[in-house]
Amino acid sequence: MTSTATPLPPTEKTFLGQPRWFGTLFVVDMWERFSFYGMLAILALFLVASPEDGGMGMSEVDAAALFGMYMSLVFMAALPGGWLADRILGARRATLWGGVFITAGHIFLSVPAEPTLYLGLGCIIIGTGLVKPSMAAMVGDMYQGQPERREAAFSLFYMSVQVSALLAPLITGFAAEKINWHLGFGIAAFGMVVGLIQYVVGMRGLGDVGSRPSNPAPPEVRSRVWRRSAIFGGVPALLAVLGVASGVIALQQVLMLLGLMVLGVPVVYWVRLNRRPEIQPYRVRLRAFLWMLIASAFFWMLYAQGPALMNIFAKDSVDRDVFGFEVPASWFQSAQPLFLLLLAPAFAALWVRMGSRVAVPPKFVVGMLLGGVSFVIMAFAASLAESGPVSPLWLLTVYLIIVCGELVVAPVGLSLAAQVAPPGFSSQMIGLFWLFAAVGAATGGQLAGITAVVSDATFYLVLGGIGLAVAAALAFSVRSLTRRLADEPVPDQPATTPSPAKGVTSLS
Repeated sequence: MTSTATPLPPTEKTFLGQPRWFGTLFVVDMWERFSFYGMLAILALFLVASPEDGGMGMSEVDAAALFGMYMSLVFMAALPGGWLADRILGARRATLWGGVFITAGHIFLSVPAEPTLYLGLGCIIIGTGLVKPSMAAMVGDMYQGQPERREAAFSLFYMSVQVSALLAPLITGFAAEKINWHLGFGIAAFGMVVGLIQYVVGMRGLGDVGSRPSNPAPPEVRSRVWRRSAIFGGVPALLAVLGVASGVIALQQVLMLLGLMVLGVPVVYWVRLNRRPEIQPYRVRLRAFLWMLIASAFFWMLYAQGPALMNIFAKDSVDRDVFGFEVPASWFQSAQPLFLLLLAPAFAALWVRMGSRVAVPPKFVVGMLLGGVSFVIMAFAASLAESGPVSPLWLLTVYLIIVCGELVVAPVGLSLAAQVAPPGFSSQMIGLFWLFAAVGAATGGQLAGITAVVSDATFYLVLGGIGLAVAAALAFSVRSLTRRLADEPVPDQPATTPSPAKGVTSLS
């Protein structure tokens, strides 16, 4: 991975053993994630709550499908967001504009009207798509040629997510469930405003990293991108929002079309990406990277159940009474970040200690194995819940195990994306990682419809079996994948920075 910016010296350690610039990005991301996870903890509960209680009154199946599609589009937006950061805005400005969109989205959600629900979710999708790859690309740019340090930095950077993800459900969840749903969304908006202020103040400490696009697009391409984005993105999205809100278009129809798009985009993008001449020297390791992306999609399919069906499970099937106080169901969403916060430093130290002795594929095997086991346990919990509320320890155990898997798949996967990225494609490779996460989230949301015909226990057992099967398939391919991921560019086909004209052909 290369960048047009000059990274700051990594030797000065002033924040969690990292340079001062890391502190700026860490705190900004913490506030941005506070707004996101605060909303995430209450969204599914808000969707299934009755209109008399201020909710949307959706069925659990429809709410899970909408939630899964929302999560999917949040991940998918990282691909065009990464392209905009690489070619037009630069990572620094992309992060700023992304924060503005996210703030607007939470403000829309705080307004008690159905059309603002979809407008708010749309703004958050756009904003998160700009922020995710841009923030990660700036961290990656600081550690060029230092994969072990980069993996450790990504693990600590991932910890910034967990600080806010831990506190946000406690604050927004209490406000939403005990006072008013829209107050919870409003608190999330306030957190994002604080994050934007922090980012503007600390921006000067980033040097010139992310200040310019790594592969600038010419003016005619920029105008074409904005025009096509409005015609093929903005206008259809607005019409869909108005149609669903007015009842002219069924929500299920929109979700079905979006689902087909989510499944089709990765295939189209990957085929066109591999036709690029500047990609050819890297084709061996990128094809191996594709298998890792597919495995990660299965993991995110499991992960997407947490804030959706498992959150609803906490509301309906878990004994939440503590000395006469009914614990809000949304508070269980703080369990995962709490475990992540406690375990992330240990995993970061583990990657440094292992160094290059353990490659990425074996780590992914462990991550998928943990994901599968967690849902087998969840199946037992759901089976017991058929006879009455179960102990919260069942749900907490499931979250603990899947968190260990997440600490392998997410930071290691992001680091791998940065490692295998051809010159000028860093943000897009990270966007590709989140694109496959989008496929997993969308699939998980659609699979929730199975619960209408089978028991919850059977549903979770099927998911657990899928996770274990993927882990077994990866285990049989560890040596081959490890060798191909380490493949170097072909000497007689030197890599070149993609020309602006070619850089647009496949994405604009």
